[in-house]
Amino acid sequence: MRDQLESLIGQMIDRGIRFEEATREFEKRFIRRVLEAHKGNQSKSAKILGIHRNTLSRKMIELDLNHRPKRRRSAGR
Repeated sequence: MRDQLESLIGQMIDRGIRFEEATREFEKRFIRRVLEAHKGNQSKSAKILGIHRNTLSRKMIELDLNHRPKRRRSAGR
């Protein structure tokens, strides 16, 4: 994994991607994956991420992550 990360960092530097853009994109994708793995449960996701639930909520707004699980319609509707 370290080799892959080193390669990715090298590519990003070569393409002129700035630190702020790289960290924002990493955070966004990492948080999105954890939320998806926990079906949008923010409390569980925050625990896995090692951050407070309110911090996760703030970051989701900051990163424009509107992750709400799709609700299934009941059979009667």
